[in-house]
Amino acid sequence: MAQWTSAVGATQLARQLAVQQPRPAGPGTRKPPAYRALADGIRLLVLEGRVPVASRLPAERELALALSVSRTTVAAAYEALRTEGFLESRRGAGSWTAVPAGNPLPARGLEPLPPESLGSMIDLGCAALPAPEPWLTRSVQGALEELPPYAHTHGDYPAGLPALREMLAERYSQRGIPTMPEQIMVTTGAMGAMDAICHLFAGRGERIAVESPSYANILQLMREAGARLVPVAMEEGLGGWDLSRWKQVLRDAAPRLAYVVADFHNPTGALADEDQRRRLVDAARAAGTVLIVDETMSELRLEDDLEMPRPACAFDPAGGTVITVGSASKAFWAGMRIGWVRAAPDVIRSLVAARAYADLGTPVLEQLAVQWLMRTGNWDEAVSARRTQARENRDALVGAVRRELPSWEFAVPRGGLTLWVRTGGLSGSRLAEVGERVGVRVPSGPRFGVDGAFEGFVRLPFTVSGAVADEAAARLAAAARLVETGVTTGTEAPRTFVA
Repeated sequence: MAQWTSAVGATQLARQLAVQQPRPAGPGTRKPPAYRALADGIRLLVLEGRVPVASRLPAERELALALSVSRTTVAAAYEALRTEGFLESRRGAGSWTAVPAGNPLPARGLEPLPPESLGSMIDLGCAALPAPEPWLTRSVQGALEELPPYAHTHGDYPAGLPALREMLAERYSQRGIPTMPEQIMVTTGAMGAMDAICHLFAGRGERIAVESPSYANILQLMREAGARLVPVAMEEGLGGWDLSRWKQVLRDAAPRLAYVVADFHNPTGALADEDQRRRLVDAARAAGTVLIVDETMSELRLEDDLEMPRPACAFDPAGGTVITVGSASKAFWAGMRIGWVRAAPDVIRSLVAARAYADLGTPVLEQLAVQWLMRTGNWDEAVSARRTQARENRDALVGAVRRELPSWEFAVPRGGLTLWVRTGGLSGSRLAEVGERVGVRVPSGPRFGVDGAFEGFVRLPFTVSGAVADEAAARLAAAARLVETGVTTGTEAPRTFVA
């Protein structure tokens, strides 16, 4: 059986190699032979996730024609990549990309830093803001006032409180997506929604297509569910989805599910436009793939003049292709573990039935708090304050990183909570390791890829501002200097920092 899950064509690979920016050679350095330059170019594409791991490469003759080089050059490059562990081959199955044994691979997502460590460590690991006040307190007080009638029941609502389901359905309808309460299931956060969907649709060994990069914790959830992840590379910067690659993967790999973040993608910040959404939904429908669309960042636009595109489910009127996941955790507060699924009624019924063997339901008090926020208009007030805070944090962090680390590259997103940064050729894994020793915690790029991609990236969230953002960038710069010089042991302990 072939070990590849997607393929890259000769013309496409030649185009990607042509736009690479090679590092300038130092004085007296000889130009590498053609096969070595080609091998290095392909290796870099794999490490940066531009060519996903487990992608079948074109045959030697096809690539030689596309690059206008000899077949011998391509054969030598492929052999070098095989020797280094970046390529595997099998007679009759071709050659596909890999990462060498021992490469830094993410074992899990990034857990929040314990509160007792916050005095000496600046935590850039978790893309979540503190609770918005006074709205959190108001919502809990409002929920307590509405709790007594529910206290006289058993308290188990597998589909969610009827009042909250109605409120969520109404909000979708107000966005131009007619929705009935029967199309909504309330979950314990977006992770609870994703877990339920994966267990219903994707048994062990099923293929799930994912953006590359993608949200680290969702990738780990899918791995633990036994899924085979099929990465689909994103466009550079804020370009979003590469629809030609998506169509190819959906056609060739025939994944059971596909998972995407259409609104202010985590980690890149990209926003898919309406045409991209329509075309991806059409491609998924044609392939028979269920498309899971993560909308947890949809309310976090940070520019007032930005007109948001319609949700992806607007292009699936029959409801047979798109399942939408939403959450209060990003827009309001991560401690408010309320998520939801919007899907066709028969899908919701299946999810609810399966839930009897999982968590039975979502806490009633928190559901009442979210319902109170949305019913009274306090939700919109809190989200508006959230946007202002995230925008100020974004601008402070961008300015600090540009000042302290001018060689690092990134595109500034117009929404969301994350900045995806290319680290000037430094190892993101080493930066994360050394960063903790100098007092800044940052997740490395491989956490957001499949099988070791994105080694040259880190993700920075919009969770600090002012003096803290300045200090975070200074500590990152200190870590970068240590990594660059190879001094990664014996660093000083971080000093206590008080904002």
